[in-house]
Amino acid sequence: MTPILISAALVAIAYFIGSIPVGVLVARSKGTDIQTVGSGNIGATNVARTLGKRAGALVLVLDAIKGAGPAGAALWLTGRGTVDPFVVTAVGFAAIAGHCFPVWLGFRGGKGVATSLGVFLVLAPLVTAIVSGVWLAVYLAFHIVSLGSMVAASSYVPLLIVFDRGDELVALAIATALLILIKHRGNMLRLVRRQESHV
Repeated sequence: MTPILISAALVAIAYFIGSIPVGVLVARSKGTDIQTVGSGNIGATNVARTLGKRAGALVLVLDAIKGAGPAGAALWLTGRGTVDPFVVTAVGFAAIAGHCFPVWLGFRGGKGVATSLGVFLVLAPLVTAIVSGVWLAVYLAFHIVSLGSMVAASSYVPLLIVFDRGDELVALAIATALLILIKHRGNMLRLVRRQESHV
């Protein structure tokens, strides 16, 4: 296969892996349709609120793996000279987009936070550790998961610039932050109205 075909295949595979509706499957195994309870979101937060912290943690880890796996494979192939470094960021974003817009659920998916965490944990582990600290600090201060997620996602961009991690990763961080903010627009409205859930 040519590098172009390999790159296209990696992006497509990353999307389909990202689109696996882990939250739906975990909830279904417990006799619950997660899309009809709580906020209706398929992500770890709604699963945790509905089915308990263990189920939520399982969804968080598996959703993160959906991002880390494809990103790690693309990074390994880049090291072998098989694909261009830009493809790594494209693969990472495809996995995140798959989670947010899964074909299996009519393109109505989660908010991309856990899958993004998996992608950046592979591509920028040090920055991700700092961002995780940012999320924790915001959460401890306000006990609002969505606020922590939005602040953390937005903090990737300046941190990657400070650590000079390259234009590709900065572009990925910008695109990811915008996507996460768009997916959290309902949360933003509830925050303004002071109606957002505290956990």
